[in-house]
Amino acid sequence: MASPERQLTVRAIATGFLLGALLAPCNIYTGLKIGFSFNMSIAAALVSYAFWNSLAHFGAGPRWGLLENNINQTAASAAASILSAGLVAPIPALQLITGEPFHYPMLVTWVFVVSFAGIICALAVRRQMLDRDNLPFPNGVATAETITEIYAHGKEAAFRIKLLLSAGLLAGGVKLYQSFAPQNWTIPSRGLPESWGFATTPNIVQKGLDFVSYRALGVELQPSLLLYGFGAIVGPRVGVSLLLGTLIGWMMLPEKLLAEGWIEPALDGAWYSKIYEWTIWPGVTLMAAAALMSFFISLARIFWQKQQAKTAAEAAAVDDNADYEPGGERHFPRSWFIAGCVIALVLSVIAQKAFFDIPVWLGVIAFALSFILAIIAGRVSGETGIPPIGALGKITQVSFAFLAPANMTTNLMAANVTGGAAGQCSDMLHDLKTGKLIGANMKAQAVAQVFGIISGSIAGCAAYKVLIPNPQEMLLKEEWPAPAVAAWKTIAEVLAEGFDAVPEGARGAMIIALIIGIALAVAEAVIPEKHKKFVPSASALGFALIIPPFINLAMFVGSMIGELAKLINKHWAAKYVIVIAAGLVAGESLAGVLEAIPSFISHFLK
Repeated sequence: MASPERQLTVRAIATGFLLGALLAPCNIYTGLKIGFSFNMSIAAALVSYAFWNSLAHFGAGPRWGLLENNINQTAASAAASILSAGLVAPIPALQLITGEPFHYPMLVTWVFVVSFAGIICALAVRRQMLDRDNLPFPNGVATAETITEIYAHGKEAAFRIKLLLSAGLLAGGVKLYQSFAPQNWTIPSRGLPESWGFATTPNIVQKGLDFVSYRALGVELQPSLLLYGFGAIVGPRVGVSLLLGTLIGWMMLPEKLLAEGWIEPALDGAWYSKIYEWTIWPGVTLMAAAALMSFFISLARIFWQKQQAKTAAEAAAVDDNADYEPGGERHFPRSWFIAGCVIALVLSVIAQKAFFDIPVWLGVIAFALSFILAIIAGRVSGETGIPPIGALGKITQVSFAFLAPANMTTNLMAANVTGGAAGQCSDMLHDLKTGKLIGANMKAQAVAQVFGIISGSIAGCAAYKVLIPNPQEMLLKEEWPAPAVAAWKTIAEVLAEGFDAVPEGARGAMIIALIIGIALAVAEAVIPEKHKKFVPSASALGFALIIPPFINLAMFVGSMIGELAKLINKHWAAKYVIVIAAGLVAGESLAGVLEAIPSFISHFLK
C-alpha cells in the first residue's frame, strides 16, 4: 500500500482527469440513448493500474500505488457522473421547449457550478452518512474491494484488464462497422416474424392500413452490445420489467390506440413517434409517482429512525469508533467547508441569474433545497446504490411551479441545481466510502472531486454538443429517445399549461399509472429484502413505455445472459460479468461519440 504522502500526486490527478474526460462522454451517450448511466470507478481503477504498472515493470516510473489509484478513480468517477448536472435531462428539455442554444462556454460553466454545489452538499452530510449511520454505499464498497483485490493479486488484475479492454474493442468495433458498412449490419431474425401482429379495425382500414406487424412497431433485436452489457449490469428485475413494459406499451396498447382513434396510423412506417407521443404520459406518470412515493417513504423512515435513535452517550460512542483507518483523515477542515459553501452559493446564484434570469431569492432557495434533499439522496443512494435524482428534480419542479408559476425556464433550471447537486453528492459519498475502507485522505479526495468535475464539464459538454448539435430535430426520436429529457419536459409543460397538453385518452391511462406507481413503491418498501426481486421496477416499466422496444428487448436479453452466467458459475460471474459489461458500454459509447464527430463538424460549418 502506498504511503499517505503518495496520494494526491500530480500523476494521480492527471490520470483521473484524462480518464474522466474519456469516460464522461460514455455516460452522456448512454443517458441520452437509454436513460441509464454507469459508475465508472472500477473501470478507471483497472485501466490506470494497467498503464502505470506496465511502465513501472519496464523501469519507466514508480509503481502505481493503491491510494494514488483511489485519487485517480475519485476524479474519474466525478467526471463520469457529470451527466447528473443536467446534460441528459433539464438542459436538453429546456432547449426543446425554447429552441435557444446553449453555447459551449455557458454550458461548461453551468454544469461545473451545479456539480460544485454537489461536492459541498456531500461534505455537509458525509459525517452523518459515513460515520454515524455507517450506510453501506454499495458502489463504494465494490470499488474498494476491487482495488484491494487487484493489488493483492497481480494476475487477477491482469485478467480483469484484458476482459475490460477486449470487451471495449469488440463493442466499439461492432459499432463502427455497423455505422460505416455499406449497409447496416443487423441480426438476421430481428425478433418476431413479419406475420406476428394484429389486424386493424374498419376505421383504420379505411385509411389504408389493414395489418400492423410487431416488427414494424420496433419489437426486434439489434446488434448493440452496449444494450446487452447494460442489461447484464441492471439485472433480471429491471430486465423483466422492461420486457413487461414492452408487452404492454408496444404490443398491446397500439391496437387499442388505433381502434379508439387516439393516434393516427403511421402510413410512412414511423410508428415510434406516433405511439411515443401518447405513451409518454402514462410512462412519465408511473415513474414520477413511484419516485415521489419512494421519496416520502424514505423521509418517513428517516424520521422514524431519528425517533428510535440511541441515547446521546451511545451515539457518541459509535461516533468515536467510526474513525478512518490509519493514514486516513476523519475531520474535514471547517474553514475549507465554510469557504466552499460561500463560493458555491455565490456561483450558483450568479449563474442562475445571468444565464436564465432566475431571481436572486429563488436562486438562494434552489441552493438551500440542494442541502435539504441531499440528505435524502445520500441515504437512498447509500442504501441502494441508486441516487433518486429524478424524484428530487420533480419535487423541485413542483415547488417552483408555486414559486414561479408558468415559468418553464425557472422550473427546469432551478430544479437542475437541486437534482444535479444531489447527483454529484451521491457520487462523492460513494468515493468517500471507498476512501474510508482503504484508509484514504478525505481532503485529497475532495480536491480530486473538484478536478474531476472540471474534466467532466469540459468533456461531457463537448460530447453533448457533438452528439446532439440540434436537440429539436434529434431528441425524442427513435435514435435518441432521451427518456429523462422527456420526463422533465412533460412535467414542466403540465405544470405550466395544465392538462390541456395531454392527448385524448391518456388521462385515464395516467390515473392507472399513478396507482400502479404508488403501489409498486409501497410494495418495494414493505416486502422483505429477499422477495423484492419479484416486485417489478416502476422506473423500468415507465422507461419501457418511452424507450423504443428494441432497446427494452436487448436489455432484457442481456439481463438474462448475466443471470445465466451466475447460474453456471456464481463466483466467476460475480467477479467478471460487471467488468465485461463495463467494457461493452464504454467501447460502444466512445465509438458512438467518434461516429458523431463528422456530422458535428458538418453541422458546425453550415
